[in-house]
Amino acid sequence: MKKIYFYDSVKKQKILFESIVEKKVKIYVCGPTVYDDSHLGHARSAIAFDLLHRVLKENSYNVIMTKNFTDIDDKIIKKMHSTSQTLPELTTFYINEYKKDMSILNILENTLEPKATDNLDVMIEMISDLLQKDIAYITSRGVFFDISKDVEYGSISKRASDENSQARVQEDTEKRNQSDYALWKFEKENDVSYEAPFGKGRPGWHIECSAMINKHLAYKDTEYQIDIHGGGADLLFPHHENEASQTRCSTNKQLAKYWMHNGFVNVNGEKMSKSLGNSFFLKDILKSYSGEVIRFYLLTAHYRSDFNFNEEDLISSKKRLDKFYRIKKRIYGTIASKVNKDFEKSMFEALNDDLNSSKAIALIDELISVSNDHLDKNSKDKNYKKELVANIEFINNILGIGFNDAYTYFQYGINQESINQINELIEKRTQAKKDKNFELSDQIRNELKEMDISIMDTPAGVVWEKL
Repeated sequence: MKKIYFYDSVKKQKILFESIVEKKVKIYVCGPTVYDDSHLGHARSAIAFDLLHRVLKENSYNVIMTKNFTDIDDKIIKKMHSTSQTLPELTTFYINEYKKDMSILNILENTLEPKATDNLDVMIEMISDLLQKDIAYITSRGVFFDISKDVEYGSISKRASDENSQARVQEDTEKRNQSDYALWKFEKENDVSYEAPFGKGRPGWHIECSAMINKHLAYKDTEYQIDIHGGGADLLFPHHENEASQTRCSTNKQLAKYWMHNGFVNVNGEKMSKSLGNSFFLKDILKSYSGEVIRFYLLTAHYRSDFNFNEEDLISSKKRLDKFYRIKKRIYGTIASKVNKDFEKSMFEALNDDLNSSKAIALIDELISVSNDHLDKNSKDKNYKKELVANIEFINNILGIGFNDAYTYFQYGINQESINQINELIEKRTQAKKDKNFELSDQIRNELKEMDISIMDTPAGVVWEKL
């Protein structure tokens, strides 16, 4: 069995991964709050944990991947009022948009995707339990968690309060400790509220993940409820700290055996923030670049490092991916044999070492260079081509890149009207060749060339790309 090492955010070191149940992994990744379009931060986190999902699958683990949707929140309610939409209308729209974006980035489907509003019963149940134990208490504003009742509070983030990370508000004299946080917020004017035995209102942010993990994923007879809990680095405190605390106090179990966090995204050197106006929406980037180009670019850096997104580097990254697809063109139509064992071993060594995608991509660069040299000298080496196709399919599976048709990839950005025109000309040329009208055939080829379109006759038919 191959050994896998991950950097644990709590232990702050790389440690050997050992699943709670042999060859089975339960993962919970904090998903988006659905009130707006997906941005680069969403893409970074999704790709990082999709890589984790793929690497574990290729290591023969049965992966239960869970990502939640926060569909009740202050920002959502504010957006509801500004757009005159109902909560389900607004959140359903943005959940569907998020899923479309994730599909474009070639993110594997999640096993479970629980929504907060579908799990209010288990949140209320957990809050009631904490109230009964006097770990939670009621004020005029809602139900709060008493952090002083948890002797392990701060063990996840190594921080004991929110003094330096959360905006300070006017001191709340009803709270036992100023760092206590809301489990349930009592109903206010123009709010969205639900019935609960301790008062009508809505859940706080932190309780939803603890409750949903306990309901949908938790092992009942082990020290830890799940194997891996993940999310962006900004969630380590207070969100994950509070989740872990709630779970410990309610269930007497540790929430997760391993904690993993991806780094921030900076845009042109500044931390991505809507207040700075540099929160790039995916839909805007996708107007010029394919989802695969974005995925490849984000994979060039280690998932834990902060990522400086700029278009110059994106273009350079695309050129690396272009080379990958050019080698695919050279073996177009070849059927795969078996993966080269040395290449497979090197890729696993890179990715099983805390998902070192930058090293894995360097191995791909090397594969492309060596393969081009070999094919230049041995263009008819069928066995080599078959092995190369197998290597590429392995890359498709473990990194989620290189999965497009070798020619379709180079057609990105051409509008449908132009595609229809190109296909029509190709059909006319094909018919001209059948009619042995080679003059017309050459004329059409030249017309396509003037449109910056290169065509190639293959056993599978005519393929084309934009030069």
